[in-house]
Amino acid sequence: MIRLFAALSLPPEIGLALGERQTGLKDARWRPLDSLHVTLRFFGDISEPLAADLDLELAGLAGSGFELALEGVGCFGEGARIEAVWAGVAGNPGLGRLARACEMAARRAGLGPDTRRYRPHVTLAYLRRPDPVAVAGWIQSNNLLRSPHFWVDDFRLYSSWQGRDGSHYRLERTYSLGRRKSPSL
Repeated sequence: MIRLFAALSLPPEIGLALGERQTGLKDARWRPLDSLHVTLRFFGDISEPLAADLDLELAGLAGSGFELALEGVGCFGEGARIEAVWAGVAGNPGLGRLARACEMAARRAGLGPDTRRYRPHVTLAYLRRPDPVAVAGWIQSNNLLRSPHFWVDDFRLYSSWQGRDGSHYRLERTYSLGRRKSPSL
């Protein structure tokens, strides 16, 4: 079995800017720069043959590149049950199309549907029994987050491995989307 997900990686300059916000919450498990991503579809633990079928389906996706930007911050959970803080992703039709295409590829490969509403974000930290007031303060001091737009011309398939200090991700495949068109002269 292998745990897989499809995601967009972030340009280093966007990740470094997010890293500057990874402070101010006691006992937060801040995600390292190389783990910051926007998940398109979490596939879960699947067999090697199913993973091969999924890879073929993802490789066959057609699409075009698009611009993306990060916007705002928030958290998952409420009160003492807050589990994570995240950076949001500005609404984008290209991102929505790609996420839906990954969902359909998963179904064609034989996976069941993901019934959760797609909410694109970049997880910045996982929290365990945080102080809700501190989390609210962190959100308030970071809620004006706006990244520069960046171009997305591929998406990636990652495997996830549990370690003593949390999840580690390994790049398994990269799938190209349309490249940025050169301006006309």
